[in-house]
Amino acid sequence: MQSTKPTGQWFRSSDEHQWWFDSGAVALDFAYTGPMGDNPEWESLHDATDLSAWLESRFPGVHSPATDRDLTDGLALRAAIARSAVAASRDEAPAAEDVDVINLFAATPDIPPALAGGSRQAGRSSARAGQALSAMAREAVELFTPEQRERIRECAADDCALVFYDESRSNNRRWCSMKRCGNRAKVRTHRANAR
Repeated sequence: MQSTKPTGQWFRSSDEHQWWFDSGAVALDFAYTGPMGDNPEWESLHDATDLSAWLESRFPGVHSPATDRDLTDGLALRAAIARSAVAASRDEAPAAEDVDVINLFAATPDIPPALAGGSRQAGRSSARAGQALSAMAREAVELFTPEQRERIRECAADDCALVFYDESRSNNRRWCSMKRCGNRAKVRTHRANAR
């Protein structure tokens, strides 16, 4: 599964260290706009304008402002994706209620592909927030299939529980970020070997 939309975002740890985390999927990035797991500090969708800004950064065709209803819908979808991702990382199936939420959003119209250069505009000139939510739900449907679910895993570091989709060809990604947990593990190994 390969997304053409940009994935990843900057995180700030409690010690103010900033680092890049590429979750491997836009749907997982969306899950990390909120308190996925036990980190309420990551909440970034406080109102509909925050949702609009995030969607516009990932879906260039979304220019219609999100409404309060879109925010409510987005938070419900985000929570279902987050819980399903954590379940998948533990080799568990998503909860039936979360499957229902994801399927509901996936069943609504998403952003249709469009080839540039034509002389006529078919349909709306800008996508709505609900269509972007649908696109992420459809990506989540692909992510949580039994064939793809094995690529969703938690960071291998003992003190990190970030979940990502391993899109590497070799399917051997271990760390949430080489600059964070991967580097710490290499330093620990180097120090242990030096002793």
